[in-house]
Amino acid sequence: MHIQRDFQQPDKYHGGWVTIGNFDGVHRGHQSMLATLVARAGAANSPAVVMTFDPHPIALLRPQQTPPALSLLDHKLELFALHGIDTVVVYPTDHALLQLTPDEFFREIVLGKLNAIGLVEGPNFFFGHHRAGNVQTLRTLCEASGCSLNVVPAVIVNGQMISSSEVRARIASGRITEAVEMLGHPYRVRGVIAEGAARGRTIGFPTANLEGITTLLPPDGVYAGVCVVDERIYPAAINLGQNPTFGETARKFEAHLLGFAGDLYGRTLDVDLLARVRDVVRFESSEALKQQLNHDLETVRALANAAREQ
Repeated sequence: MHIQRDFQQPDKYHGGWVTIGNFDGVHRGHQSMLATLVARAGAANSPAVVMTFDPHPIALLRPQQTPPALSLLDHKLELFALHGIDTVVVYPTDHALLQLTPDEFFREIVLGKLNAIGLVEGPNFFFGHHRAGNVQTLRTLCEASGCSLNVVPAVIVNGQMISSSEVRARIASGRITEAVEMLGHPYRVRGVIAEGAARGRTIGFPTANLEGITTLLPPDGVYAGVCVVDERIYPAAINLGQNPTFGETARKFEAHLLGFAGDLYGRTLDVDLLARVRDVVRFESSEALKQQLNHDLETVRALANAAREQ
């Protein structure tokens, strides 16, 4: 897969089928669009092209209203590659782009810069200044220019249309299993491992303390996940929040990697969340905490094994 900032190598995307959007989370709705894009591009013997934005346009327009991201750019790119995309154009969002009317955006970007022969979008696609253009606007512009358009129906899970905002709402309320079902993949959190109180090590459960997380975090709780260290997958039990048993009030993201032994300080770690296990509670003793943690680890291991088998 070719990745480029701005429009640098026209030969990698000119004459292609294109989809344009933010693709936050690259959820199952996005994946349906990507599958259609790859199929249409393959039938036309043309490149399958994604155009996305960095930063998110709302970060320039209304920075105080920018929602926490569901995915970092490199994870998006990894997911695009997994779904067969040929080229990703990562556009460095600027105010000049955001001032384009729908007609100007179509003429200057879709036809001019991308030279697209076809577009794939979802039913809730908006474009141009003040998001004035919608799918019907796009259809009219495509018909007038001879550019093909394929509008992919929304993906429905349990009666709910999948969208980034719906995924975000579930993560924000701790419904990780539902979020993962909508995403079609685990929910990834990334941080740098910093030194903590090392209290977990003293009771036999050493943890990696992640700092600098910029994506959306769920509420306090114990979560099941997996992470990869040196190309090996480890189940992970995550404690997010305070440590009331030991009187610690700072909110931390601490991951215990089952079966791992080694020093991770200073390294960047990706933790893929799978499910919520329980609330954070205060235990009367460290022994009671250890008993609960052993039970948690059994649950985490089972959830990680089930996810691996899917």
